[in-house]
Amino acid sequence: MTVEYDITAVGHAIVDVLAPSDDAFLGRHDLHKGSMTLIDSHRALSLSEAMNESEMASGGSAGNTISGAASFGARCAYVGKVAHDAMGEFFAHDLRKMGVEFRTPVLHDDPTPTGRCLINVTPDGQRTMATFLGAAALVSPQDLDEEIIKASQITYLEGYLFDTPSGRETFAKASQIARSAGRKTAITLSDGFVVNRWREDLLAFIDRHIDVVFANENELLSLFQTDDFFKALRFLRARTDLAFVTRSEQGSVVAKLDDTHTIKAFPCEQVVDTTGAGDSYAAGVLFGLTQGLHVTACAELGSLAAAEVIGHYGPRAQVSLKQLAAEKGLI
Repeated sequence: MTVEYDITAVGHAIVDVLAPSDDAFLGRHDLHKGSMTLIDSHRALSLSEAMNESEMASGGSAGNTISGAASFGARCAYVGKVAHDAMGEFFAHDLRKMGVEFRTPVLHDDPTPTGRCLINVTPDGQRTMATFLGAAALVSPQDLDEEIIKASQITYLEGYLFDTPSGRETFAKASQIARSAGRKTAITLSDGFVVNRWREDLLAFIDRHIDVVFANENELLSLFQTDDFFKALRFLRARTDLAFVTRSEQGSVVAKLDDTHTIKAFPCEQVVDTTGAGDSYAAGVLFGLTQGLHVTACAELGSLAAAEVIGHYGPRAQVSLKQLAAEKGLI
């Protein structure tokens, strides 16, 4: 089958609602700084009313990644569930205006609203997330468009979705479709709480279905239950063809079975908001892989995208990443 898409992402279709905040606000609302907490619809409503003036973007981890990849010039598609409501319409419109194919059937005959992530950003750039999954948690294998996945170079799976039974079923089917067509699969571990709950299942899934793994240092250490970064890296190298591990200001590490490469973090004048940094890193890497670039060049594109997004509020690039990469001589 002809390659029509570079990347198809599968994840939680969530509208990101971002607002500036401070530690006092987090304390008043029992929010643990820098964490992601799952909340119900009642708390989502009360918290959103208390937050400062905010901005919205179609989000979710994989949504951020796919928009970043599209900004680099990749041909992208997305699978995620939204409801038939105003936020669902916003999500779909926002994604499609970036040139991302979005065909997932809207949730009907169910009162569950579209998911949203309420993100409070403190002056030190830390983001504290309170997430109401809503319709996003209801994505199922039936929502997959087999022809799109078969026509995609890489199918990218958002680890947050691994936390639901239907999400795990969707991942298994998506991976089977991709591999049956000779395509690549990738997964991001997403968060330490996902790893802690599903460690053994994640490892088994990676062994059976995944070609490329994305993780940050904490997720990697949790996955292999060790405090030794390089020991954990050796374990990961033995289980997957290719992995990219981010280490904040220390940059990132590219791990292959027979080699590793350390990539410096791209300079950033001021860290304003770390929301979407890892997602943007994955966007640059995935774009580079689909263009046949060396893995170190892919990681450099990821570092560039991450540096751009942490320099301002919001999880999406505010400039063309394709143009920025060209200016820096990376493509």
